[in-house]
Amino acid sequence: MSETTNDLCPCGSGKAYTDCCETYIKGRGKAPTPEALMRARYSAYVKHEIDFIINTCEKGEKIAEIDRKATEDWSKNSTWHGLKILRTEKGGEEDTEGVVEFEATYTQKGIRDVHHEIAGFRKVEGEWLYSEGLIRPTTVVREGRKIGRNEPCPCGSGKKYKNCCGRN
Repeated sequence: MSETTNDLCPCGSGKAYTDCCETYIKGRGKAPTPEALMRARYSAYVKHEIDFIINTCEKGEKIAEIDRKATEDWSKNSTWHGLKILRTEKGGEEDTEGVVEFEATYTQKGIRDVHHEIAGFRKVEGEWLYSEGLIRPTTVVREGRKIGRNEPCPCGSGKKYKNCCGRN
């Protein structure tokens, strides 16, 4: 399916992607609030725009480097189902910090999961950047039936599940 200008934005705003997060992801504008940046970062995961995800992280000696390969793998190996903004704090025009609590639902390797995070943002030289996140654990719910230990591994390796992805 090819993208058109009428495709809805993955962030759940109800707007067309081209009129919403694509503006920030493609560098035609800066996200005006932490919530707008969080929505654009989610859309970047859906659209596999890894450079945007990396470039919108705060940098500094006390801040961990983002793992590009892990980020790209998570982006590309997941089926993204939606973003839900639970709450926001600060992040107004006069603020230098803001918080966005959100849930991003996705499926990876047949397991549906919810990434629940309280994300911190800082305004650096007039631009909002993701600075830190506190992950809130959630219960993982398997989609489909459970794979037996002696069944072929669903990853396609040809090995039994217990000798491949099912190792503890």
